Amino acid sequence: MTNRSILSLLLLLFSSAGFAQQTRKTVYVIADGIPADVIERLDLPNIKKIRSEGSYTRMHVGGDVAAYNQTPTISAVGYNSLLTGTWVNKHNVPDNDIKAPNYNYQNVFRLLKAQYPAKKTAIFSSWEDNRTKLLGYHLPEAGNLDVDYFFDGYELDTVKFKHDPARNFMHLIDEKVIQEASATIKQHGPDLSWVYLEYTDDMGHMHGDSPEFYASVKMLDAQLGKLYEAIAYRKAHFKEEWLLVVTTDHGRDEKTGSGHGGQSPRQRNTWMLSNYRPLNAYAARYQPAIVDIMPTITRFMNINVPQNVKREIDGTALIGKVSVAEPAAIYVQGNVDITWKAVDPAGTVKVWLATTNAFKDGKPDTYKLMAEVPVTDQHAFISVKDQPSKFYKVVLEAPNNTVNRWILLEDKK
Repeated sequence: MTNRSILSLLLLLFSSAGFAQQTRKTVYVIADGIPADVIERLDLPNIKKIRSEGSYTRMHVGGDVAAYNQTPTISAVGYNSLLTGTWVNKHNVPDNDIKAPNYNYQNVFRLLKAQYPAKKTAIFSSWEDNRTKLLGYHLPEAGNLDVDYFFDGYELDTVKFKHDPARNFMHLIDEKVIQEASATIKQHGPDLSWVYLEYTDDMGHMHGDSPEFYASVKMLDAQLGKLYEAIAYRKAHFKEEWLLVVTTDHGRDEKTGSGHGGQSPRQRNTWMLSNYRPLNAYAARYQPAIVDIMPTITRFMNINVPQNVKREIDGTALIGKVSVAEPAAIYVQGNVDITWKAVDPAGTVKVWLATTNAFKDGKPDTYKLMAEVPVTDQHAFISVKDQPSKFYKVVLEAPNNTVNRWILLEDKK
């Protein structure tokens, strides 16, 4: 028997014994406007169950305070940071108007469809703009993205969901969203699904930290239980491995709990709940950000992100090996001083530099390899005297991940 015959026989045996790799699928949920402390102190049985079987971590939104990537802690802004793995300086959604998203920073749905056209996607949302504007459904500039299953726009149906001053209609819409999401996942098992739930944010705006707000979070917990049951059904009846990620888009102000949009700690502090365990060393050592969810999904789904897109992603995967994290770069008298944290010490870091930002216009940037140093050095000091510029884009390419920083120099007075 030839070696090829032996290999084929072994593959057949492993497959028949149930060892064939399961199909990987992901559903993520954005539960609007719930600060981390509320999730942590309320009695939420379904969240507690998912956490006991998976993982929970605090996160942050808002980019870096007072830096080039500082990002408003506003709903659609947070959604797009999750979708694209980038902060507002790149994706260009600074508010809920969503006037001019920069679709050159590709979202996770588009990346999935580009590599796996046959895979199915779904969105379940009260807000139609999530599909039509953020995903860029059927827009040429967004890659003519198709969505296979969508249930949204319910806030526009004032007959079935009559708007009342107490906004109970929004709870009914969220119930409809969960009903459709659970049924579609159970029956069709889309490969990538986005579920958006709004009622908690409405109660936060209307009542702040209050019994009404806490009651809405408990309603959310019950809805998550229904969704988790649908995922459990798929896992029990099909050869599928499911990643569930639940997060929020922003916190709330410290004084009343009704506002958000600023950079105070409670407005920035968010959280992530997942059925995946364990999260990696990066998640354990540092406080992850909402931009980390997108590269986590692409890694779980085995999506090969193109190099030009990878160099722009601001997030770091929360599963699997990570080499470097927490990059920083400053300009010092004709030099660039770069630091990072070594998470996995193996290998080297390639330091790339560009003095243009053509990517934002859909054009390539020209990168120059400036240095290659051990990951464990956690530092590189490079001269840029021969590349004078008011803008530098620094990319650190390590064995297990790529990170980036910008340097913007102010004009001299």
